[in-house]
Amino acid sequence: MGSQLKNPKKLQLNPNWAQLQQKLNIHGSKPSRPSEKSETQNPETILGKRKERPNTETDDSRLNPLTPSSSDFGLTDAIAMDCEMVGVSPQGNKSALGRVTLVNSWGNVIYDEYVRPIERVVDFRTQISGIRPRDLKKGKDFQAVQKKVAELIKGRILVGHALRNDLKALLLSHLKKDLRDTSEYRLFVKEGHRRSLRHLAAEFLGVDIQNGEHCSVNSLTLW
Repeated sequence: MGSQLKNPKKLQLNPNWAQLQQKLNIHGSKPSRPSEKSETQNPETILGKRKERPNTETDDSRLNPLTPSSSDFGLTDAIAMDCEMVGVSPQGNKSALGRVTLVNSWGNVIYDEYVRPIERVVDFRTQISGIRPRDLKKGKDFQAVQKKVAELIKGRILVGHALRNDLKALLLSHLKKDLRDTSEYRLFVKEGHRRSLRHLAAEFLGVDIQNGEHCSVNSLTLW
């Protein structure tokens, strides 16, 4: 017989998650998971970041702001990450990293940097990214940011929305078992479609985000 832990240590997370769990319980039984068959037959229904189908059932009258739940700015077992992109290539339709933000489990920012892409920026995508030319003038080199982010997330739970896009922009990888991606969480999938972070935040946390220009800091305080 193996020994058992008498007092297992609990992972401390932002109280926003408690609010989310309570809301999920209120909803009642768990919705059925979309079948693998339907996902295989309809790959076009799996939408990417910034392209999710909107949810028009959100009641905006109950939206409230989020604030950090502690003054602790240290590294925690779980780290949330969000990136904003700018357009490069002659047509500006290729995405490149323009800003990356990390917050700890308490909702406090532990890293936030603008990034100077290797390629020339053609479209700052300000209406979506919130990034302006002056921001990238004070940005850091891509390699320096990439190295720092890799150090901060190594061996930790990484939380985010459509993390595959952010990791791709950073040219980084992360253990699948340590990823917590809200775009792929089955209870958040609606009618086989991935939903935007904005509508998930409004429905489950009562928070209004990404109303206009996006801000990676505001998005990450959800976690």
